[in-house]
Amino acid sequence: QVQLVESGGGAVQPGGSLRLSCTASGDIFSRSVMGWYRQAPDKQREWVASISSFGNTDYGGSVKGRFTISRDNAKNTVYLQMNSLQPEDTGVYYCNGASTWGELVRSTFFASWGQGTQVTVSS
Repeated sequence: QVQLVESGGGAVQPGGSLRLSCTASGDIFSRSVMGWYRQAPDKQREWVASISSFGNTDYGGSVKGRFTISRDNAKNTVYLQMNSLQPEDTGVYYCNGASTWGELVRSTFFASWGQGTQVTVSS
């Protein structure tokens, strides 16, 4: 069973930056498509960004141009660099992965959700 541990969240002012990390256990990471998701208070969890095992990326419209997803397969870690943060970016951020891009889109994940990391953007 793959376990996911997210970290790097915190409280920042609008316009600030944070870098989130997610480390996965096991040996499936390097072959997997990884994604970042977030859940704002009283809202459903939403997709933020994805990265393939080869480094191809995709972003949700609200974060495109501000967030950058990357990965280090040697460290079993996926990152989310978040710049120009806005209050609407507030939420708990999670990562998860799947064997293929299609499975990620269908939410056929290889792990249960981790505890997430809280991001709060407020003045």
